[in-house]
Amino acid sequence: MIRGKKRAFFILILAVSIFSAAAQEDDFYDDEEQQEPPFDSEWDFVAPPLYSKGDKTFTISLGPIFPTVFFDNQGVLENRINVAGGTGSLALNYFLNSNLFIGGELGLMFISTRGKNMLFMVPMGARIGYQFILGRFEFPLSLLIGGVPQQYLELNYFGLFLKPEASVFWRFNPSWSFGLNTAWWFVPQWSEHTVFGNFIELTLSARYHF
Repeated sequence: MIRGKKRAFFILILAVSIFSAAAQEDDFYDDEEQQEPPFDSEWDFVAPPLYSKGDKTFTISLGPIFPTVFFDNQGVLENRINVAGGTGSLALNYFLNSNLFIGGELGLMFISTRGKNMLFMVPMGARIGYQFILGRFEFPLSLLIGGVPQQYLELNYFGLFLKPEASVFWRFNPSWSFGLNTAWWFVPQWSEHTVFGNFIELTLSARYHF
């Protein structure tokens, strides 16, 4: 009878030991599974692109414009335009992907001559550009190609207009960014006396994102 009790007690102790070891093994694997990162955690550091196809911006720009050099087929001409004038523009851009964009622009420029007369231009055209992004700073580079009606006294002319431009914008919030633009205006006039005009634009911009 005593021997049978010892045998039963031994079997009970053995069963408890096996169950305890199995429980510890399950806890070990559970801890390992908890320590392992989820499958997609390695992508947590990848931020989505700031721009995507279909995003648009509307930009208002204002600032001074400076005449640089005027020349014809014979060489450089005397500059009879004052040091600076004013310019402004409205532009709409459409993003084809996170960096590449196209758009259009309508502007206005006025500048006086040394004879106290005014030269007016209304440039308009289509734009293509590429934008680099570094943190909250955005650096669009673009080229505008179009036409420009010009008026000086009773003279009117419509000709080609080219405007390469480089800008830097600071993203204030998801809807607005503010920046500085510098652009080169190439304004040729083909007539009896062909003249190639060149101006530098320096403007401040407010840009709305939608």
